[in-house]
Amino acid sequence: MRSVWRQRPRASGVASPRSSAPLQQLRHLVLVGQFNLDSEAMSTCEKAGAEATSVVSSDRVSSLPPEIKGDILSRLLVEEAVRTSILSSTWRNAWTDMPRVFLQDGKLAQTKFVTLVDMVLALHKGTIEEFNISGNKSYHYEFARWMLMLSRRSPRSIIIKLNSLPEYRIPSCLFSIGNLKILHMENCTILLPRVFQGFKRLTHLSLKLFSSTDMDIQNLISFCPVLTDLRLVRFEGIRCLNIQAPKLEYLEVVGGFEDINLDAPNLEWAVLTLNPKAKAYQSVPIAHDTKNYVKKSLGSVSDIKQLAFFGFFLKHLSKGCIPMKLPAVFTRLEHIYLTIWDQRQVLAACSLFQNAPNLKRLNMRSRFPGPWYQDQVSIQELTVQLQMDHLVTASMEGFAGLDYEVDFVAKLLSWAPALEELEIEWEGETDCSRVLAKLLALPRVSPRAKVIVTF
Repeated sequence: MRSVWRQRPRASGVASPRSSAPLQQLRHLVLVGQFNLDSEAMSTCEKAGAEATSVVSSDRVSSLPPEIKGDILSRLLVEEAVRTSILSSTWRNAWTDMPRVFLQDGKLAQTKFVTLVDMVLALHKGTIEEFNISGNKSYHYEFARWMLMLSRRSPRSIIIKLNSLPEYRIPSCLFSIGNLKILHMENCTILLPRVFQGFKRLTHLSLKLFSSTDMDIQNLISFCPVLTDLRLVRFEGIRCLNIQAPKLEYLEVVGGFEDINLDAPNLEWAVLTLNPKAKAYQSVPIAHDTKNYVKKSLGSVSDIKQLAFFGFFLKHLSKGCIPMKLPAVFTRLEHIYLTIWDQRQVLAACSLFQNAPNLKRLNMRSRFPGPWYQDQVSIQELTVQLQMDHLVTASMEGFAGLDYEVDFVAKLLSWAPALEELEIEWEGETDCSRVLAKLLALPRVSPRAKVIVTF
């Protein structure tokens, strides 16, 4: 048994660019001046193109097949790719074969960006496999037109990050794209059309900063039979989440949901974050509340392998008697990540550990309790001896040196006979020498256990 006290190393190193030589040559040729679509600028570009022809004609890049040129141009910003049309006749329409289109307004004026998007969607000749558009200016008037034009190109991946308020209402034409495999939308309102037939090939669905209804989200998810990755982050208008997804493997939910029911037999990773709005729904202790959905929802993830609770999830789960009886045993659960705000929530977490007999990895984030936490429940009230026979590694971030944190570390070291490493990330302002002395003196049931403290 040994303890290690070490200074946290600082990250270093700079990522090296991965651009290919042809791409670098193209970028050097096209990054001259600013993007412009008026006739005078185009005339100037044509003259520049005539001068560059002799250089490009001897370039092997120019003789590449159209599909490879399109793939190369997909790695440029769209305005850069469009400018390559002035290099020579071999590049005049190369950008119209780009399989991936990335549009970002950046420093472009609003009117110029609108013209650019219209031109790309109108003149593109083939299938757009990936369409990615982002911006901070307002395009509410043009959005429906863009989505209609895009739907005719049969994209397989759509990412929409237009952040100007109010939310963008997603037009019905987008829900008719049958080839979609990836859909990510932010700052939007989702109302399904009555004739929605589902996304039969969709595997990844991510919705962020959105509003909808219980029924529309339920139907959207259930009509995606091969969905494997689902993220619902910061939503309005949804109280009860019913998620039916037979192929789902990863789930992330962040919001003030009142109820969550999962029918996902292949779910392996779930991240559930309950925000403060949920307090209105979860105000009665478990002992007197037969409809405490936070507790009930755990029964829907009993076959999961990795589980994370953030925000106020454990706060509401911890209400009532300690230790509590949970509705399921998590026989496949191997990794747990939790955010802890006070000692009562530590006790609730211990009830979860008691129902996870094969737990191998534990990560906890300790948050210094605010004035709204007045619980004085002691961890010593947890008299049961937990059997954490398979726990190998554990960590506690945000360690403040509080008594209940030290008590929990002591319990953990006495419960895990296979523990090899317990890492504590110190962020407290208390007398660290006193607390360190306590930590170093704690008995350990595992002869290989190391306690590592980083600052």
